[in-house]
Amino acid sequence: MSATETSSTAALEDLLRRNAAVLLDVADDSIRRGLDTGKALAVEAGDYAPELRRHAASFVTLCIKGELRGCTGSAHAHQPLVSDVAENAFAAAFTDSRFRPLAATEAAEMRTEISLLTAPEPMKFSSEADLLAQLVAGRDGLILKAGGRRGLFLPQVWQTLPEAGAFLHQLKVKAGLDPDAWPPDVEVERFEAVKAARDDAGVERINRPSRNPWSGSPNP
Repeated sequence: MSATETSSTAALEDLLRRNAAVLLDVADDSIRRGLDTGKALAVEAGDYAPELRRHAASFVTLCIKGELRGCTGSAHAHQPLVSDVAENAFAAAFTDSRFRPLAATEAAEMRTEISLLTAPEPMKFSSEADLLAQLVAGRDGLILKAGGRRGLFLPQVWQTLPEAGAFLHQLKVKAGLDPDAWPPDVEVERFEAVKAARDDAGVERINRPSRNPWSGSPNP
């Protein structure tokens, strides 16, 4: 890990404990800027704490009344975290192809969640059954690639797909692959995530997904 990159689960959890409020504000400000101007918040990374200027991968998930309203992110760290959050928040609200662009009337009901991802690690397996046996429900996020297609599930998807077979089946569907086939060129990477959101009282909640994750956003 480079000096400018933050990628271990423990480091990400510590970072969120200190900076969840700032990052959630950046995400919400970027969405408000998008509603006003059609553009993401222009973040000057140098104006933020050094740890928010380090490179880290983030996803921003938006929900309204418990239903997914947008989710976009970066699988790999490639820019300062604060910039990544601003861009992904805007994208989740306005460019997620599964949804129409967020309307101003929806913003008041929106719940924003930020997930910070560890660096993906390639998995070694001899078969689909072998891969399934290695998965840890509630903890593992997956990136699946085959035939030029790609799909990603965050760890919180286990909340709606708690069985490993169903989890992998739907990931293949998301990647545009035959869910009942096992391509010869399949590659899978595993990662973990730490997430932050505000509860109804406005208090930031930090969670590292585990075998028993607390309920949160639906399938991103």
